[in-house]
Amino acid sequence: MTTQTNATEKLSALPGQRSGGRRGARTPRGRSEGGVLNVFSHGMLIVWALMVGMPLLWVLWSSFKSSGDILSTPWSLPDSLHFENWGNAWEKANIGKMFLNTLIVVGGSVTGTMVLGSMAGYVLARFRFPGNRFIYYLFVAGMSFPVFMLVIPLFFVLRDFPGVPLLATYQGLIAVYIAYSLPFTVFFMTSFFRTLPTSVAEAAMIDGASHARTFFQVMLPMARPGLISVGIFNFLGQWNQYLLPMVLNQDEDKYVLTQGLANIALQQGYEGDWGGLMAGMMIAMLPVLLVYFIFQRQVQAGLTAGAIK
Repeated sequence: MTTQTNATEKLSALPGQRSGGRRGARTPRGRSEGGVLNVFSHGMLIVWALMVGMPLLWVLWSSFKSSGDILSTPWSLPDSLHFENWGNAWEKANIGKMFLNTLIVVGGSVTGTMVLGSMAGYVLARFRFPGNRFIYYLFVAGMSFPVFMLVIPLFFVLRDFPGVPLLATYQGLIAVYIAYSLPFTVFFMTSFFRTLPTSVAEAAMIDGASHARTFFQVMLPMARPGLISVGIFNFLGQWNQYLLPMVLNQDEDKYVLTQGLANIALQQGYEGDWGGLMAGMMIAMLPVLLVYFIFQRQVQAGLTAGAIK
């Protein structure tokens, strides 16, 4: 009897076996560990937000300061607002012309990338044919190829292109941007089209729709979240591209914003218009921030659509 009594007491003392206890219930220690992890993660997010946001804020308030104030007291807020910096950047530094050139190049390249990338992604996702996987993996391999290894071959290809010279032209830079962005676009859109229901496309085919009509009128509208997401990624990458236009676009009349800002910074020295340079940088950043602010919900929906099927 004594042995049975001791065994019963030991069992009753085990965690999860006590009367009224719940198996697997969280202990105070578990709650404390979760709280520490939560505080740590929030702290890291705050540090990261400051690292990203403070340079943007510094450029913003420096665009309203005089050049002397920027050099003498770079971290202080402006005593008075110098709105003329924005006018000088737009007219004297020729930022307006560069902004228009960038809109032409990026607008054409993003449009071409999205049309060709979505069509290729749809075919690779919906149709089975010999070489399907091989073509898909070729696009995937293109994502890992360093772009700086291609600039010299691209220079000679554009310069010696038969019939029409493409070097230092809008169409040449647009073609290079499209080729540079296609691998990621095809990879993204192929995965996205695989998440869409095939029954809708099959119903359209039964009703007599052609493959082209099914794609443009049925499947492409359904893929709108993915198109917006990858379109914004392409827009950001092409808008901020510096290496390709620096090598392939030597015509000053066709300079894009990244080239113009880099040249202005190199020519500034210690007597330049630093306020105008900061204003030019803000002009270059505003379209990117505006596009993401408008389409941020669609970007989040596109990134999470593949997780819910």
